[in-house]
Amino acid sequence: MRKTIDQIRTQETPVVCLTSYTAPLTVQADQYCDLLLVGDSVSMVLYGEETTQSATMEMMIRHGKAVVKASKKAVIIVDMPYGSYESDPVIALQNAQKIMDETGCGGVKLEGGEQQAATIKFLTENDIPVMAHIGLLPQSVSEPSGYKVQGRDNDSAAQLIRDAKAVEEAGAFCVVIEAVPHDLASEITQMVTIPTIGIGASNNCNGQILVAEDMLGMSVGKPPKFVKQYENIAQAMATAIKDYADEVKTRQFPAQEHTYKAMTSDMMQDSLKKAS
Repeated sequence: MRKTIDQIRTQETPVVCLTSYTAPLTVQADQYCDLLLVGDSVSMVLYGEETTQSATMEMMIRHGKAVVKASKKAVIIVDMPYGSYESDPVIALQNAQKIMDETGCGGVKLEGGEQQAATIKFLTENDIPVMAHIGLLPQSVSEPSGYKVQGRDNDSAAQLIRDAKAVEEAGAFCVVIEAVPHDLASEITQMVTIPTIGIGASNNCNGQILVAEDMLGMSVGKPPKFVKQYENIAQAMATAIKDYADEVKTRQFPAQEHTYKAMTSDMMQDSLKKAS
């Protein structure tokens, strides 16, 4: 049975979250994760873009459908892409409803604290579960050098606290805290009643999320400091592809066990006659 938003909201054990964009990865992650996020990071991870701003509604819906279809247990949340919610709460609602209707996901995620509180409130009042996101906001980054730790001075730390309280009051069921010093993330977690999901934040958060390809060693380029690589699948893939290439070149593949039963000589001769 699939986990519910209410269960995420009240879960006493740490909430295990990962990103997922494809059916094969989802089948594996769904066995162990409470929540899977179809993140707009798909534009960087799968499409080679430099920022998440290149993600589109079509992209998010297509990958959202795949993840929902392949999953059975986890709550599935889909990112609202850049430009789909910022200008007007009504437009945000229309796009959120489109995402949920076409994917069957459990809710949406959008970035921003106080600035997006009114939109979050409008969505939740119209039965759209919202996962909030504060701290580093990738959709606000237009080039790779813009990914920086947030909340390192008094003013920005105070703003992050206000952001967390604002999204809580607006009705978000949980909030991602990204790239924030450990002590500040811990303090925010103590201040709010909704689950905090850390990424480059504190292990005192109520849960954690990583980009799956980062923790599996499949990233292109150097992953962020906060990523722990649990496996090096890229190396395993490279080894397998090299072995395949070598066997093709030496005609070891396909071997007999990989081919279909041969035709008899008479059958072959008959086929050649009919073809001529």
